[in-house]
Amino acid sequence: MDSAAPRFSAVGAGAALELRGVTRLFGALAALTDVTITVRPGERRAVLGSNGAGKTTLFNCVTGDFPPSSGTIRFFGEDITHFPPYERIRRGLRRTYQISALFPGLTVRDNVYLACRGVSRGRFSPLRPGANDALMHAAEALIQAVHLTPVREQRVAELAHGQQRQLEIALALAGAPRFILFDEPAAGLSPTERRELIDILTSLPAHIGYIIIEHDMDVALRVVESVTMMHNGRVFKEGLPHEIEADPEVQELYLGAGHE
Repeated sequence: MDSAAPRFSAVGAGAALELRGVTRLFGALAALTDVTITVRPGERRAVLGSNGAGKTTLFNCVTGDFPPSSGTIRFFGEDITHFPPYERIRRGLRRTYQISALFPGLTVRDNVYLACRGVSRGRFSPLRPGANDALMHAAEALIQAVHLTPVREQRVAELAHGQQRQLEIALALAGAPRFILFDEPAAGLSPTERRELIDILTSLPAHIGYIIIEHDMDVALRVVESVTMMHNGRVFKEGLPHEIEADPEVQELYLGAGHE
């Protein structure tokens, strides 16, 4: 394995997300060990690795679902290591999950509106939204951004799987996020749906940075500018997409020896 220091992990000022020496233990099992990663504002980063590499645990530490056993996490310069998830959300951190977390009995528009309402100051207001409600306008804009305008009045349960994944991205965009964690957004998508996903991700506003966990290398490497490879809970390699794709050790461990 490459013993050189990862190129993108040097801790520096002005980072959107900094992990320093993050370790997560589950009893005697170390799911993450001494992980140090730095992501710049607006940067799009892929975190790749085989099952069990520690990718989702990394996300859980960043979002506060499972705080690290040791190490620190800073978000735009602020130490959020011990913040509860809702405080991280208030600061502009968002996440999607491998398993859809939607309201299947409600329409697409209602799902997005509730997401916008949930991160607004007036979220507990008993008043129904009117025709000129600012949050409803925001919801409509997000629906358009993820290419769901034709099905905005459909119930989520009636959507195709790919459309549900698009809806999850709309929910993550509610409330002007500064950084998003995408957990396997291409899972289960058809080739056509993958192309739609790539178009949506590459069209996001430039100031919104993100990290994407993805097993589909063809999707992941087309929507990011940097890559972190993980192995056994540690950072294994970091580089540009074409460098990672061409790396012999990466091909052997993750893509198969016959990959070209």
